[in-house]
Amino acid sequence: MNKTKQDIRKDQILDAALTVLVQNGYERSRMDDVVQESQLSKGAIYWYYKSKKEMYLDLINFWVLRYSVTLNHIVEEDELPSQQLKNLFQYFINQNESDPQPFVALTEFWSMAQKDPDFRKKLQKVYTHFLELIEEIIERGVQSGEFKKVNRRITALSIMVNIESINWFTIFEAHGVSVTEYMETITDFILSGLLKKHEEILT
Repeated sequence: MNKTKQDIRKDQILDAALTVLVQNGYERSRMDDVVQESQLSKGAIYWYYKSKKEMYLDLINFWVLRYSVTLNHIVEEDELPSQQLKNLFQYFINQNESDPQPFVALTEFWSMAQKDPDFRKKLQKVYTHFLELIEEIIERGVQSGEFKKVNRRITALSIMVNIESINWFTIFEAHGVSVTEYMETITDFILSGLLKKHEEILT
């Protein structure tokens, strides 16, 4: 679908807002910083967004929309559920390697969710959708007999929390462990706990 000039301008603003958020944090970010980063006029910025809060709430939508197409495609692929989970983890590994900024920004949104109910509501909606996608994979694996019978919600939460741990690497010293190494190891741990052993399949 071709983007309109307004869509392109809005993307330009939100890309700039993301950069400013990562550099300054939410509290120290100013609309003037976004004006400078986007190289647009202040009037152009305020035509789309009346406040910093409105802009950053929309940034969450922008980020989710950008990645949700791929996530939905992973779930809909005609592959074994175990491979779908591997693809899900690999997707986030690739995203972190190519552009870690959204993961840094997410820690700021977490902080804002503790203080502002609008940010909290927005993130709850995002994570509920993500959790449902993972649950769908788990359920398919259980129904097909590839996975053990597990609590779907608890298992999906565990997977989601481990994926979100990428954000830990944006804040703390990793002590020689890369995000890729960590995520690949976690993927193996999770799948080894989910997959039925050969003996279980035969019985």
